[in-house]
Amino acid sequence: MSTTEIAAKDVKALRERTGAGMMDCKKALAEAEGDIDRAIEILRVKQGKKIQDLGERQATEGTVQAYIHAGARVGVLIEVDCNTDFVANNEDFVQFARDVALQIAATPTVSYVSRDDVPEDVRAAEAKIYEQEAADKPENVREKIVSGKLDSWFQTIVLLEQEMHNPKFDGKTVQQLRDELTAATGENVVIRRFVRFAVGQ
Repeated sequence: MSTTEIAAKDVKALRERTGAGMMDCKKALAEAEGDIDRAIEILRVKQGKKIQDLGERQATEGTVQAYIHAGARVGVLIEVDCNTDFVANNEDFVQFARDVALQIAATPTVSYVSRDDVPEDVRAAEAKIYEQEAADKPENVREKIVSGKLDSWFQTIVLLEQEMHNPKFDGKTVQQLRDELTAATGENVVIRRFVRFAVGQ
């Protein structure tokens, strides 16, 4: 089974059960021919203790954090969820939510938590622009060009794919930090939603 045949909902389900990254989940599902339980085993073998089967445990606890930029012209509200109130009150968990809120405040283009949240019509409209731009290129490279440009575009609008601006994170993405927190807490850490307010926008 090729990675293109893997359904986005299955990738999402596997991510929620393991805390692994999107591409790792996609590859594991392809290798497991779509079998989620086998994909979990593959991830555990490849990534060791970092991966746990969080099962169907719902992330029903969590925290809502706010960040207001100096001058009070930009503000962010973010909800990050987990499985227990013990972790919801954990200093690292709360700090993660605050760090991500600051990232959102500094990134006006970010609009969605994950690629799965980007509406199909928005994605298709963007792809169409890149297809038109690549129309004069040889047919065999057009698809790669469009795919590469779409990936770059996703990195500007999808929160999990953002590289953290703060240098203390050494260029890690929000997804990588979330995965580390999932591994450290053993809980399903989910960025549920966020909203960015800017005066005049």
